[in-house]
Amino acid sequence: MGRSSALACALGILSLLLSALCGAVPASAAGAEVVAETAVAPRTLDLTIASPAMGGDQKVRLLLPAGWSRTADRTWPTLWLLHGGVDDYRAWTRDTDVAALTADAGVIVVMPNGGSCGNYSDWWNYGKGGPPAWETFHLTELRKILERRYRAGTERVIAGNSMGGLGAMDYAARHPGMFRAAAAFSGYLDTLYGHEPGDSSTGWGPSFSCPGTDWRRVWGDPDAQAAIWHAHNPTDLAGRLAGVRLWVSSGDGEAGPLGGLPFTDPVEAGVHDHAVAFTARLAELGIPVTTHLYEGQHSWPYWQRELHAAFPMLRDALGA
Repeated sequence: MGRSSALACALGILSLLLSALCGAVPASAAGAEVVAETAVAPRTLDLTIASPAMGGDQKVRLLLPAGWSRTADRTWPTLWLLHGGVDDYRAWTRDTDVAALTADAGVIVVMPNGGSCGNYSDWWNYGKGGPPAWETFHLTELRKILERRYRAGTERVIAGNSMGGLGAMDYAARHPGMFRAAAAFSGYLDTLYGHEPGDSSTGWGPSFSCPGTDWRRVWGDPDAQAAIWHAHNPTDLAGRLAGVRLWVSSGDGEAGPLGGLPFTDPVEAGVHDHAVAFTARLAELGIPVTTHLYEGQHSWPYWQRELHAAFPMLRDALGA
């Protein structure tokens, strides 16, 4: 071995020793990775992902298309389905017939955990940042895993109910070009609706969907951290949705043809106002949207119906 080779070898060994002493992790091992896969039903695969963005493990449910193979020489488009607050990645397969609906669609349905109060955002955490970083987990870590290991293509559409409706429009607006279409079912789409300066108790968003949690961890105070709130408010971001095929639906809070409470549902009545405000802003900007405002409440029978109604548009946007 020549002198230069011996020196290089010694420096390499020294570098490894220093890395071990300092607790450094090689770059290839520092990213998110799948640590478990579980087949829970036909076409249904649950992933456990070790996520640096989340500071721990998170679950994702996939509905795989007929003929799918991780070794295929092709990719499949993806439909991302986001759940509402106080729910998890199992919600859409538990409470709707999405598996049957997509059986012959030729798409991978991606249903990630979004937390009971995640709001599909990287949390402000009083200015410190860090976990939970839901947006980074979903659109950087998970997206790359899907494309690298599960033959997901770059053709994507997104939909969600309630808090997931916020996430669908936020993700489409905050990441132009990532999603071809977005649908919100009973989503809170104007998170500063009704907010008056100085009144931190108002404003829909984290303040509404975080029972038992200090919602200011998510985006901060609506006044002191107003820029963060505006940066995650679909109505403020509406102009960035030009070119995305859009669907917005909401009930009026009253019991409708699919049942409901014998009194006005205040949650659905509120998101109805959001739908009106958001779609009015789209109209001002000349951005097309399909709108369905109906008699009904904040519950799964209505969201299943709306998914069926919106699905042809979502599928067509994918070319599937």
